Amino acid sequence: MTQGFHVEIADGVAVLTIDRPKANAIDAATSFAMSEAFVGFEHDPSVRVVIVTGAGERFFSAGWDLGAAAEGEAFDADYGVGGFGGFPELPDRRTPVIAAVNGMAVGGGFEIAMAADLIVAAEHAQFFLPEAGIGILPDSGSVRLPRLLPPHIARELLLTGRRMGAAEAAHHGLVNGVVPAADLLPTAKAMAAAICASAPLSVAAILDIGRRTAEMDVLEAMTAIKSFDSYRAAVDSDDAQEGNRSFAEKRPPVWKGR
Repeated sequence: MTQGFHVEIADGVAVLTIDRPKANAIDAATSFAMSEAFVGFEHDPSVRVVIVTGAGERFFSAGWDLGAAAEGEAFDADYGVGGFGGFPELPDRRTPVIAAVNGMAVGGGFEIAMAADLIVAAEHAQFFLPEAGIGILPDSGSVRLPRLLPPHIARELLLTGRRMGAAEAAHHGLVNGVVPAADLLPTAKAMAAAICASAPLSVAAILDIGRRTAEMDVLEAMTAIKSFDSYRAAVDSDDAQEGNRSFAEKRPPVWKGR
């Protein structure tokens, strides 16, 4: 274990497990170390997808470690280049992240899940943002949640701290799936394997396009993407040719990432 989490890498998938008893709360040192881990994943060609989960079955993460706060850690401490949780603010992130929410995702823990590209939740998982009730703000939650849920539902959660269960989260499209706790990691790994079967440059371009066109209208975005380096790298790649060849030859593609 390193700074409150541990990492296992196999078959192109890194599983980062937050492990800080009792609630997997994250202090600045842990977040900074997580950020360094995510930067490392970006530069490791053997890592195609990252799964973030929590140890145990009660908490995915309780968010900011209020014990550290009580000892003087500032609300705006240095959490690393990737922001709180290691990846939500990582510039130009190319590696997809799946949040496997194994229990309560509270405050900053919910914000980490929101920042993931895909979310799978255990049946007993809960999502909530209690910050307004203790006199602070859910920074990224205030921005992300209204983009992920119907605005009135998002504002209700932000203003009241109400808990949203996994079934309701699925109803509103916040999560990709809800499964029994025992099936959570296998399901997340199956999703990761499906991503690994896609071309690396295509995956990176899709994430880049989504990030850079989020505030554009459709016609503007369709014009803009043709000039993106990530778009050109994918469509002009050897892998694009390999995809056509493998389809014609009725065999699995062999991606080279170039």
